[in-house]
Amino acid sequence: MCLGIPGKLIEVYQQDGLPMGKVEFGGILKETCLAYTPEAKPGDYVIVHVGFAISQVDEAEAQEIFSYLEQIGEVGELDAGDAAGAEAEVSPSSEEKP
Repeated sequence: MCLGIPGKLIEVYQQDGLPMGKVEFGGILKETCLAYTPEAKPGDYVIVHVGFAISQVDEAEAQEIFSYLEQIGEVGELDAGDAAGAEAEVSPSSEEKP
């Protein structure tokens, strides 16, 4: 499964004849190729996959995606807690010995 993440386009420039940009993901800036979204301008949100902006989204849609990603993270934390609890239930001292 592939996952594209929304980010806010901060800066646009040309590099070796390609449209490029700096995209912010939660305070982290990443260089991104804008060849598939040449109309994107600073302030726009783009979906980025493996260093390429593959589509443009409005801010409301980007916020909705952020919400889904946050929910996924919370589920992952719950799953990790369940796994830790299951491991605690089966301790070496409670196993039967031959």
